[in-house]
Parts: sequence; structure tokens; C-alpha cells
Amino acid sequence: MAEEKAGGEEEVQRLFDALDALEAMGDPKSRARAISAFLRVQQPRLRKLSQLRRDYVLEERAKKVPRKQIAEDIGVSPSTVQDIELGYTKSGRDRTPTSKGKSGRTDGGTADD
Repeated sequence: MAEEKAGGEEEVQRLFDALDALEAMGDPKSRARAISAFLRVQQPRLRKLSQLRRDYVLEERAKKVPRKQIAEDIGVSPSTVQDIELGYTKSGRDRTPTSKGKSGRTDGGTADD
């Protein structure tokens, strides 16, 4: 197996191709209807994908893998890994952990852990 084409890039490209095809639909009514169908289901799917990514981060952190290494592995910054680990779902001033995301961590860890 060819190392699952560098982190699922082939699957991601297929997704982008499908979104491009949606945007390129010639009939505005059909396009709007298809977009409505997509938007209706995309949010729950994004939550599920986010949870799958968070599960991976938590599993790796439980094995004491440094945030910096996880960040390199999944293509994000160490601070994003920290946010994922802590369950943050927003950015900036609105960062509040989800009820599931509260880790109980009190050591003030940083993204370099």
C-alpha cells in the first residue's frame, strides 16, 4: 500500500472536486436545491469529523506524544492541537471548551508539551 497517499489527500481532492461540480451546475434552481441538500447534512458531518480528529489527538496525547509531533502528523499548528485536546470549538475571545472537552487539566500546559 502506498502509505495511504500522504494523509488522505486523494479523498480530500475527491471532496473538493465534488464541491466544484456543485458550484458549476448550470441550472441555478438545481444548483440551489443541491446546495440546500448539502448544507442540511454538512454540519453534523463536520462535527463527526472533528470528533474523529479529536479522538486521534487524545489517543496520541495519552501515549505522551508531544503536541508538536501530532501537529506535524496532522498538518496543523501545535496550538491547534492544544485547542483540539482541550475541546475548544471556537477561536479567539470566544474560546470556551465544550462540556465534553473539559480535560480537568490544571498544570497550565503549553502547546510545546
